[in-house]
Amino acid sequence: MQKLYEQYRGLLFTLAYQLTGSAADAEDMVQDVFVKAYEVPLERMAEPKAYLCKMITNRCRDLQRSARRRREHYFGEWLPEPILTSDDETYEAVARGELLSYAMLVLLERLSPSERAVFVLREALGFDYAAIAEQVDKTEANCRKIYSRAQGKMGVSAETPGFTETASEPWIRAFLTALEQGNLEAVVTMLAKDAVLISDGGGKALSAVHPIQSREHVIRFLLGIIQKGANEEGGFEFELTEMNGQPGLIVRTRNRIETAALLHMENNEIRSLYLIRNPDKLQRLER
Repeated sequence: MQKLYEQYRGLLFTLAYQLTGSAADAEDMVQDVFVKAYEVPLERMAEPKAYLCKMITNRCRDLQRSARRRREHYFGEWLPEPILTSDDETYEAVARGELLSYAMLVLLERLSPSERAVFVLREALGFDYAAIAEQVDKTEANCRKIYSRAQGKMGVSAETPGFTETASEPWIRAFLTALEQGNLEAVVTMLAKDAVLISDGGGKALSAVHPIQSREHVIRFLLGIIQKGANEEGGFEFELTEMNGQPGLIVRTRNRIETAALLHMENNEIRSLYLIRNPDKLQRLER
């Protein structure tokens, strides 16, 4: 079983994280599943990968049902917990090739537990419909319909894949420099006209309660943050690092992480900005 743990821990964590949006919950479930797997006779695990993935998927679907109710009472906007992927030791074997973009994780919140399971198994892990049907105890035809319905809710399709374009580190540095210098002309050219900024403070950190929409409102909000940092003792420290398999920005003040920022690009413009400020979701970013 130790060999199976070492072989599949990264895959199971990656699956559980994308099904829940929580690294903390994913870690707990991986541990729980392997504890229970120790009691399963090896002959019942002729295909250990499929067996363990099904255990994780079932646990996640149960958790999601209660999580959805909790999030109805969450203060402000809820965003997935970001994870570091720049340090291989952080999550040992996070399967980066099987990790959806952060923007896609945000969209997954629109789905029911079953829709989310089918979409992640298909889109992230590349399972065929026969394997997905085994995982979620539905027919192949039903899984195809569920996948199509999930795409519709998320606004993605094979013709418009989207939500995979990420900003490069030089691009993010240029955007940050333009903000710090108050270069509005440069900032305007880098933001989409219908840009949206979503921040998650969870009632524990100052954040916008509702999404900020339109280029003008987003610029005003960001310039206000930059000005606030300039006026604070010590100011802000910015660090570019890889989160969720893409370049992201960590903002520190007084040697403490205050914000994690991730961007979603479309046509070389920022379409969505995600600011995670809830301290509970920033703990794993500390090194």
